[in-house]
Amino acid sequence: MTSAPDLTAITVRSVPLDAPGSLPSRLPNGPVFSWVSEGDGLVGWGELTRYEWTGDDAAAGAAAWWRDWCRTVRVHDPVGLPGSGPVAFGSLAFDQRTSSSALVVPRVVLGRRGGHSWLTTFGADAQLPPVGTFAPARQVSYADGALGPDQWGAAVAEAVRRIRAGELHKVVLARDLVATTSPAVDVRSLLVWLAERYPSCWTYCVDGLVGATPELLVRRRGNRVDSRVLAGTSWRGLESDGDEAAERWLMASNKDLGEHEYAAASAARILASYCSELHVPAPTLLRLPNVSHLATEIVGTTDGEVSSLELAGALHPTAAVCGTPTDTARDLIPKLEQMERGRYAGPIGWVDAAGDGDWGLALRGAQVDGARVRMFAGCGIVAGSEPDRELAEAQAKFVVMRDALESRDSA
Repeated sequence: MTSAPDLTAITVRSVPLDAPGSLPSRLPNGPVFSWVSEGDGLVGWGELTRYEWTGDDAAAGAAAWWRDWCRTVRVHDPVGLPGSGPVAFGSLAFDQRTSSSALVVPRVVLGRRGGHSWLTTFGADAQLPPVGTFAPARQVSYADGALGPDQWGAAVAEAVRRIRAGELHKVVLARDLVATTSPAVDVRSLLVWLAERYPSCWTYCVDGLVGATPELLVRRRGNRVDSRVLAGTSWRGLESDGDEAAERWLMASNKDLGEHEYAAASAARILASYCSELHVPAPTLLRLPNVSHLATEIVGTTDGEVSSLELAGALHPTAAVCGTPTDTARDLIPKLEQMERGRYAGPIGWVDAAGDGDWGLALRGAQVDGARVRMFAGCGIVAGSEPDRELAEAQAKFVVMRDALESRDSA
């Protein structure tokens, strides 16, 4: 489904600004969008038009729609940086065969990159909003989602049984936790809090899907492509000797190293078909406030003019969020999880008129619908997985959004 206004009179104009401070703190009320890391990135508000789709090959169709849309508008962009000029925010379904994805053009975008800031307007002039103060929820209660802890542990055990029987090598299982808040959540308060507490992650928001993801599915800047693959996790409390012992355990864990190898190989194999050069180093350790991950930072050089959105569509779903073999894991996931993921664990990010953009995976997040907040956490299941340990890992990953909801700090 596509909605579009009369584009004949639209001028997309980017103008330089003085430093605006925290980007999420400038968001006004209404539909908001975010992609921010280490203080840089993009936030947007309002909705001018969108393109929605369902189907495995639809990312390429969305990229074609976006190229056509950009050709219909006039552009005044003296800023000339990735993310200035026309830009759209996108959120793709985990299973695009059954759930809808969207590419949304906001009415205003505020950006910052490398010490330069700008405001982009689509058609009508706009002023930079003042710094806002967003009230957090006063009360939060929780309930199990599709499966309780025991039921989800049984699903993990069934996945391990199937893996050991040779049906597949790896499958990623997620569970959901539903929070009810009073008053309804202002997603802007979550964005400000997440950007401050998890600066090395990417604080995202599209269509109420909000979170702070550590995983960069793909970034394109001209001919350069980057991808950060995460799989294998340690967390506080995993070992009695503390965080360092848990991290040493992670770096020596055959189970986690094997899980990570599937994920990195999955991404590298797909990127290789688009790149003339590809560098895939050995995994290192990525430390976050609540967990540590095995991480592989892939760098490549693209052939041709493939956009970041098309690359994201080609890469998804990787073994990091689905499993190996992909089709077998993707068919098994809803049977074991007993829920619809929607856009959780799907690509989320932005694309500009040149095809540059950043696309992460919608992890460590929640779908916000007024006072209802549906959180998600997933774990990679392989032959050596243990249900109790996987449940503890999922609980550790819920901490990000639980802390964001329960914070009483005003933003």
